[in-house]
Amino acid sequence: MARRLLRRPVMELVLWIAIGLVAYSFAGYPLVLAVWDGARGVLSGVRFLSGGPDRRRPVQAQAWPRVSLVFAAFDEEACIRAKIENCLALDYPADRLEIVVGCDGCGDRTAELARAAGGGRVTVHELSPRAGKASVLSRLVPAASGDVIVLTDANVLLERGALRALARRFRDPAVGAVVGRLRLYNPTRRAFEESAYWKYETAIKYWEGRHGCVVGANGGLYAIRRLLFAPIPPDTITDDFVIAARIAARGWRVPYEAGAVAHEETTEDAGREFVRRARIGAGNWQALARVPALLDPRTGFLFFAFVSHKLLRWATPFLLAAALLANGALAGRPGAWGYRALLVAQAAFYALAVAGWRGDVALARPLRRAASVAHYFVAMNAALAVGFWRFVRGTQAAAWRRTDRSARPGVGAA
Repeated sequence: MARRLLRRPVMELVLWIAIGLVAYSFAGYPLVLAVWDGARGVLSGVRFLSGGPDRRRPVQAQAWPRVSLVFAAFDEEACIRAKIENCLALDYPADRLEIVVGCDGCGDRTAELARAAGGGRVTVHELSPRAGKASVLSRLVPAASGDVIVLTDANVLLERGALRALARRFRDPAVGAVVGRLRLYNPTRRAFEESAYWKYETAIKYWEGRHGCVVGANGGLYAIRRLLFAPIPPDTITDDFVIAARIAARGWRVPYEAGAVAHEETTEDAGREFVRRARIGAGNWQALARVPALLDPRTGFLFFAFVSHKLLRWATPFLLAAALLANGALAGRPGAWGYRALLVAQAAFYALAVAGWRGDVALARPLRRAASVAHYFVAMNAALAVGFWRFVRGTQAAAWRRTDRSARPGVGAA
């Protein structure tokens, strides 16, 4: 009897802690950032009106830094010409821009097409055998001539002013890296769940950037000071996260630049998207093992943001499982009507996710939308759980497998 009495408080504690942490990470943390940012703005305005310093920084004419635009490509003959043409059309002084392509063991005409499209303005390195993006960057970035390295992907197109927007940020000597804005689109569906979720993530990056500390870059578009780059292990999975996190952990500012915009097409292949997310999930835990300073409270806002935005998200699959198991144990007790109602609500949510996975058209339109969102959330967390298992077993390869998309890597980006 005593053990049963003890077990109930433990199950209740597990249930509410698990639910609370998930709710905080997805809803509470963005709310904290929004309120914090608003309060800082009000206080800054009050200081200015009371005779404090002008918040506006005078614009000073400075020479544009030399920029090296670097990206890796693996069997990208379908989109490499559009990518090179896009890079050459960027609004940046041609004598200050170097474009470097690393063909990572390509078995198609990627290198040939890149040279032809570049017309002598693009340096193409053919690397063999295939070693993965991390190895390509570790070889090409130290040898680049630019003071600022802009990193992107072969299937991403940049808007004309992206490089100027990124380079402008490095006029602040405290800035070590800058994260650009990646916009996702789907050529067949204007409204899709990843787009909605990505807009939500973009808002969080914007608020974190206001603190000079975006937690992790996206490989689609970000920039770093070349002198801050250190070669990364060849088996690194999420190179973009590791590179930016290392710089932030050393005390450099990592702001978000909404004016530096890149476009990337999503895929309709749910199976390949699951594989991609699982790969990222494995890379997340690997990144934590390689940048342990992220868990050092002495890093201040970086520690707070990493735990709130990243670590709790990565742990969400396990928190959801703990909440379901604890709820099931509590619902079986006499008189536990509240816990039974909560268990029914959880079961209904997962049933809705299954309906979304099956594409059940028998549902009413609002329910179809809710089912689609529920499916996206559950699939995302299932992929994270698979990724964690692959990380534990060490079975996730570093080299990526390209996702088939349309021949054009973006729209409206030139």
